This record gives sequence, structure tokens and C-alpha cells, in this order.
Amino acid sequence: MDSCPLCFNKEQLKTVQGIDKKDYRYCPVCKLIFSYPKDLPTLEEEKNRYLQHNNGIEDKGYVQFLNQAIEPAMSYLQSGMECLDFGCGPEPTLSILVQRKGLQCDDYDPLFFPELPEKKYDAIFATECFEHFYHPEKELKTIISHLKENGNLIMMTQLWKGLDRFHLWHYTNDDTHVVFYHKDTLRFIAENFGLEIKQLINNRVIILQKKDNETHPF
Repeated sequence: MDSCPLCFNKEQLKTVQGIDKKDYRYCPVCKLIFSYPKDLPTLEEEKNRYLQHNNGIEDKGYVQFLNQAIEPAMSYLQSGMECLDFGCGPEPTLSILVQRKGLQCDDYDPLFFPELPEKKYDAIFATECFEHFYHPEKELKTIISHLKENGNLIMMTQLWKGLDRFHLWHYTNDDTHVVFYHKDTLRFIAENFGLEIKQLINNRVIILQKKDNETHPF
């Protein structure tokens, strides 16, 4: 029996279809929508897809895209703080932009920069990578374990709004997008992973803060 990869619920999972005509599963507990295991791309397929992206510091459109997350995050950060770009891809760009603002920033990507520093950060950026997580519960635990108390997680991923419109949503039209979050999914994550939602911007950028000395079941 399949189960939700975020909350592990197995009850009343519903099948929904994406614009790509694939079937997905919807969890009524945490509102996550996720791919069937058979539809997950291999690591090689995933890597090849990312290598097709023409993103980099010279791409003004990509820089503007990343600034959607960087600019609001600066209200929570101070010069000299240590940051991490979690899921930076083959050509790190966000770390360069953050460093230009007077912060330190390391790069991590499981496919391209697989050495995750054994340290805690004041802020972790995760821009357009949450939808790629095969195991979001595991990835969240990893991210949070590398956040300092009161540190901030700045995530960027497009949120789905209604099950009745999911089959029209362009965001599923990418084989490497395998999990999709709702506003209620964010609330579930905050409540169960010791976080507080500080800001939700344009249904895409979410700033969460790690609670001080918070205990949680995951």
C-alpha cells in the first residue's frame, strides 16, 4: 500500500491527474500531492534534465527570479551571517548574489555538489527544489538539522490551490517535479517540524523560522 512521503498517511489517498496526464496521489492529512513511485525519474534522467537548464549569474532573468526569494529574506538577515544554498544545481548563482549582499553562503546539491558541510546556518535557501524531493520528510529533517535555533528557511516552490484545477496546472508539466505543496501543507510542516511561518509571498516564496528549543515528533 502506498503512503504519503511527508506524513506517511495511508488512509483515503485520492488519485488526481496532472496536466501531463499522469496520475498523482493526494493526501488528505497534509494536503501533499505526490507522484507514484513508478513515475519518479532516475537520478541520471534527473541530472540530464538539470543540465539542460541555461541558468547562471549572467542570465538576468534567472537572477531576477532568484531575487524573489533573496530580497524579502534580507529583512531577516544581517551582514556576515552564514547561509546555505540547498539544491544549488550545476551552476551556483544564488550564493554569489547572497555574498554580494555581505553574507557568507555555501553550496550544496545532491547531484552536483554532494558534500553537505557539517555545520549549522543562520539561513538556508531552497529555491525551486522542494518540488523535486522524492522523500520530503527526510529532506526537511536534513535541512532543519543544519539550521541554527531561530534560523530561517527560505523556500521557493509554487503552491497548488484547488484539486479541481490541478489537471490544468502547468507546474506538473516537468518530469522532475514530483511533489506539490498547498498552504495547508506548509502549516502541517510548520506544526510538525518545529517551524513558524513568517511570510508567504505571491503563493511561491515562503519564509519559515526554526523555533527556539522546539521539540517535534519528526
